[in-house]
Amino acid sequence: MELCPCVKNILLLDFEGKRVAAKYFCDDWPTNGAKEAFEKAVFNKTQKTNARSEVEVTMLENNIVVYKFVQDLHFFVTGGEEENEVILATVLQGFVDAVGLLLRGNVEKREALEYLDLILLCIDEIVDGGIILETDANVIAGKVASHSTVAEGLSEQTFSQALATAREHLARSLLK
Repeated sequence: MELCPCVKNILLLDFEGKRVAAKYFCDDWPTNGAKEAFEKAVFNKTQKTNARSEVEVTMLENNIVVYKFVQDLHFFVTGGEEENEVILATVLQGFVDAVGLLLRGNVEKREALEYLDLILLCIDEIVDGGIILETDANVIAGKVASHSTVAEGLSEQTFSQALATAREHLARSLLK
């Protein structure tokens, strides 16, 4: 048993089971076809449940899957069978709440696709390489918002200014 709880994947599917966003942190599903098959299996197993008010838990292929539905989106976090369901549920709730904050409460597929970059940044702030970094939705949304503000500022710069800024950031990171 590992000392640190790990997440195998974070999935965001639409109401038909199609992928909106997904990030895998292990090699249990080595091909895109295997990933799609797992996503379909998760969706089929959970679609008849009503996981709108609370996080639900199920077992699938020796994995613990925690999930919650919001509007037309289905949020999933998967961990190994030895993982703690409460920790996985905390990760899921942090993800759901952070997405809700970033989308200003308008948690639906169209909005999620429009702000997919923020959702992917959100996943990156929550988990890195399977290791849980953060579960507080306010902290996650704050970090994602600060990243997107920096990105918007860069888009307003000329190419030479952006290149100079990138050099500056690189130089600072090398000095650390």
